[in-house]
Amino acid sequence: MGRRTERTQRGTEDDSGFTPKRAKNVVRVAKVVVPAAVPALAPLVMRAAGAAREAYDRSRARRMGIDVGQLPEYSGRGGALLARIAGASEALSQLAHSERATRDDTDFVERSRSTLEQLTASVRAAERMPAARRKAAHRAVASELDTIEAEVLRRLGVPGAAT
Repeated sequence: MGRRTERTQRGTEDDSGFTPKRAKNVVRVAKVVVPAAVPALAPLVMRAAGAAREAYDRSRARRMGIDVGQLPEYSGRGGALLARIAGASEALSQLAHSERATRDDTDFVERSRSTLEQLTASVRAAERMPAARRKAAHRAVASELDTIEAEVLRRLGVPGAAT
């Protein structure tokens, strides 16, 4: 009775683990099932991957404040800054064409457009810099953009806009 008990205990221990025999059986089943399942599942996997990529692109475009079609224009590590620069440029155009625009506002628009051109060149040049220098350049550009955006909002009369 002692041997029988040992065998049953050993048998239950082996049943709970992953044995070499079970591994071989899994491989044999996989060799049959996978080739049969791949043609059926491949289109579904491709559609799911496409949908995931589309959702990711929409999310990136929304964060940058641009249309999904414009996403290739603002690619690279400085893409978000380039999108901000484009948005600031658009805001400057609106300020310049505003009915309430003063001579001081139009002078500000001209100075700021020049600055935005320089900032765009800086972001594009920073793409080829080492990481530490690129990040420092991007921080400097972002700081300058913050100043311009705040001033544009102030001049457009947005309440609560900081100077």
